[in-house]
Amino acid sequence: MWQPVLMISGYFISVLGVAMLFPAALDIFYTNVNWSYFINSSIIAFFIGLSLFLSNQGKVRGINLRQAYLLTVISWFSVTILAAIPFVLYGTPFADALFEAASGISTTGATIYTDIEGLPRSILLWRSLLNGMGGIGIVIFAIAMLPFLGIGGMQIFQRENSDINEKFMPKISYIAKRIIIVYVTLLLACLFSLKLAGMNWFDALCHALSSIATGGFSTKNASIAAFKSPSIEWIITLFMFLSALPLTFYHSLLATRNIHSIRSTQVTTFTKVLIVYIAFMSIWLSYNGVYDFGTAVRQASFNIVSVVTTTGFASADFLEWGVFASTAFVIFGITGGCTGSTSGSIKIFRWQVIWTQLKRAMINTLEPNRVLPLKVGTAPISADVAGSVYILFIAFGLSVFALTLLVSLLGYDFITSFSAVVACMTNVGPGVIPSIGPSGNYAFFSDSVKYTLSFAMLLGRLEVMTILVIFTKNFWK
Repeated sequence: MWQPVLMISGYFISVLGVAMLFPAALDIFYTNVNWSYFINSSIIAFFIGLSLFLSNQGKVRGINLRQAYLLTVISWFSVTILAAIPFVLYGTPFADALFEAASGISTTGATIYTDIEGLPRSILLWRSLLNGMGGIGIVIFAIAMLPFLGIGGMQIFQRENSDINEKFMPKISYIAKRIIIVYVTLLLACLFSLKLAGMNWFDALCHALSSIATGGFSTKNASIAAFKSPSIEWIITLFMFLSALPLTFYHSLLATRNIHSIRSTQVTTFTKVLIVYIAFMSIWLSYNGVYDFGTAVRQASFNIVSVVTTTGFASADFLEWGVFASTAFVIFGITGGCTGSTSGSIKIFRWQVIWTQLKRAMINTLEPNRVLPLKVGTAPISADVAGSVYILFIAFGLSVFALTLLVSLLGYDFITSFSAVVACMTNVGPGVIPSIGPSGNYAFFSDSVKYTLSFAMLLGRLEVMTILVIFTKNFWK
């Protein structure tokens, strides 16, 4: 059972080790002594990864359900722990380093650093690279693994990824190639657009990586607000939106010109929801005199897209817009982007299933004998798909409740605990209280809370059930 799990995990760890050479090269180029941190980290990660790969090497013809769960959990947790090594060697306490690594690889964007601009360029690049690797990793996981695991209604996308159980490695290789092409294309387009808008190459690269991964790590203490550039804000707004769409949507659109699939239904609904959110908040900000209407549209567009896509960039401190705005941003955060994208949280498809079921229930209340099929767009939704969506909602809610209670037991008030847990589990990053909001950070939490929130970030990123099932007795029978 363990051989393919350890072999593939070793491969992922080896890739992480190779990635560590890029910040090392940057330090060597600028004659910075920090290069040794990344070289040493690379050696450790590559040695562990290569050892696991070679000692368990063999032809993988297929993996079963238990192996798929183990592979997901072991690979993500091991990569996160090893990704923290450069932060530790730089001098960051382990709890802080693990939190930063978990935030980066889960594309959450929460940080424990109080002075980001005081960090070496290599550390800043490493944070953004973690965003980039986590972003592409989660898309491959969502498209290749979740339909197979049947979590959160992803069975409806099984047709695109059929026979994954019998042909796991060839299938995941094919999916990865398609995704990488789209991902790199978006990344390069964002990079050059930001450079043309006035960023230097380094800032443009870091922010492009974070934008396409909807990760939110910035090189500035004030995030995007530090650049004071409307053009930069609009560019990042556009690419956050594009990255919250299913990456396979672009490939399918170019290859088949098919705009009538379930993914297209998601895209349409997601776009409509964003337009409603932005229009309402723009009018509210303008009416209350916070901004003139043009500025209100720009600020609402950027910050709402950032939170809905779970990126976490900020062009303004939206907590200063008032209590209503702070409450609204909680709703924005739990909305999420499309399935098969780099965004986190609940996701639009699941909200569509819940809304469709609610409408059907209300009609059947008045017309009990009427038979109504459950559909999202033109796609029928089976009872299994609907059931797994409900289970994910319940598991997500219970996890938020349990982790909030745990953080409260560790010495923090309910509002702080709840805001931190929701911000981490939805992978949004900034919370809706000043201490962890757009102008705050997570440095003040105790080590035990940082470990808890690190777990929460990965729990939310891996769709909750993927991790929770590991802790059941039946799994190990």
